[in-house]
Amino acid sequence: MEDRQELAQVVVTAREMREIEGRIFAAGMPVAALMEKVGGLIAARVQKVAGSRVGVLVGPGHNGGDALVVARELHWCGYDVWIYSPFSRFKELTGQHLQYAQSLGIPCYQEIEELPHCDFLIDGLFGFGLEKPITDSLAWAINRFNEWEQPILSIDIPSGIHTDTGEVLGAAIRASQTFCLGLWKLAFFQDQALEYIGKAELIDFHIPGVDVQAVLGNVPAIKRITPTQALSGLPLPRPPVTHKYQAGHLLLICGSRRYGGGAILTALGGRASGVGMLSVAVPESLKPLLVSHLPEALIIGCPETQTGAIDYLQLPDNTDFSSFSAIACGPGLTLDASPIVQEVIASDRPLVLDADALNILAQMGTIPTLQKRQGATVLTPHTGEFRRLFPHLPDPKGDRVKAVQAAAAQTGAIVLLKGAKTAISNPQGGIWINPESTPALARGGSGDVLTGLIGGLWAQTGSKETPVEDIVATGAWWHAQAGILAAQERTEMGVDAFTLTGYLMKVLSEWVT
Repeated sequence: MEDRQELAQVVVTAREMREIEGRIFAAGMPVAALMEKVGGLIAARVQKVAGSRVGVLVGPGHNGGDALVVARELHWCGYDVWIYSPFSRFKELTGQHLQYAQSLGIPCYQEIEELPHCDFLIDGLFGFGLEKPITDSLAWAINRFNEWEQPILSIDIPSGIHTDTGEVLGAAIRASQTFCLGLWKLAFFQDQALEYIGKAELIDFHIPGVDVQAVLGNVPAIKRITPTQALSGLPLPRPPVTHKYQAGHLLLICGSRRYGGGAILTALGGRASGVGMLSVAVPESLKPLLVSHLPEALIIGCPETQTGAIDYLQLPDNTDFSSFSAIACGPGLTLDASPIVQEVIASDRPLVLDADALNILAQMGTIPTLQKRQGATVLTPHTGEFRRLFPHLPDPKGDRVKAVQAAAAQTGAIVLLKGAKTAISNPQGGIWINPESTPALARGGSGDVLTGLIGGLWAQTGSKETPVEDIVATGAWWHAQAGILAAQERTEMGVDAFTLTGYLMKVLSEWVT
């Protein structure tokens, strides 16, 4: 695992990072040499920030030592630097750096009231090893720094954030930017840490891939989805001689008289996937509406209940579920379509369940129902749906990675938990995290588009023995990139779900050569 791009995918826990660093030091790398290297890389990056007056917050451990190297380098570059460190004891190397900084004439303060004005702060109070809550005067000082108007740049992780869960340990620095050192830490992808991390950037100090592999194995358990990985999951290029059924046949089961828009948005997502054949089962009253939006799709009008939900599926003559490469079900169905959801779950077809299909599944008993399935299943809940599906699992707002791992392990399904950092888990515990998204996607209907998109990709690639989680990861990345592109052109307020579908092809135009 020597490829730097491959290493940039890796996400580690605090324990794993300790073990990797331990191997580096055991091989002969001096701690002091690594500290100099890391501090130099950060100092070079910090010099791109506007301002010449810098406050450096120094803790007692090696994170504080890194900060002191940065302070010294900036001092030599002509910056006006001061140090805040309210501690009396330091690790030996950190104490040596502090002594040298003071010998250079860099002022050091222990009381926050004494601190001069600065243009920005560098946070080196605590690194990835912190586990105890920050309390008393130090917690008060951190809260005071958060009230300052100056940007705060954190080294490795904002002080006070738990490296794995992202939990605030008593008090935490609210950083404008965080320079993550060596490998991505899990907290960078946990909801509760995001407002403290700010803009995140990886500082690669060339950890040997052999050390990462020795600790994590050949296939790391947690990985970031990269553009290269996502694009490799697209069914491109197509063979020169391809007919429509070779490009997959997707059946969508969605919509009701009350929620006709859900059917349209899901179908538009499916169409954008490039699937060869698209069939959409909706209540009979919605058929004219769907035909007007998707003239190329086969719209299947089904008998409906008095409330406007699908009463039962009425597939075309000589057609059953085996005619379809994949099925996606749920958006806009309403809970009155419970028999329909039970029927598709009983089939052996690759199945994506979302929205009302998930709520019906929760009523049926999630785990026992899915464990009986013969076909592969993908669940795409948001946080509220996740809680209904898995009421006995920890709240995903706490540790979303552990939550989605547990859900996939218990059900045997691929579980995609939507959010600012969408997390995907397979039943074996492998995690894929989509590192880039936009609040523009926090609009009703965005998830419906994703359901159709994943279903369409799966219908095209499922027969090629592509791992299902890779297909889901490609869909999640593609969907998020469309939102990002749309927000760049229309602002975060201007990306409704219907508009989003028009940007899916624009993403491919930018990325596929």
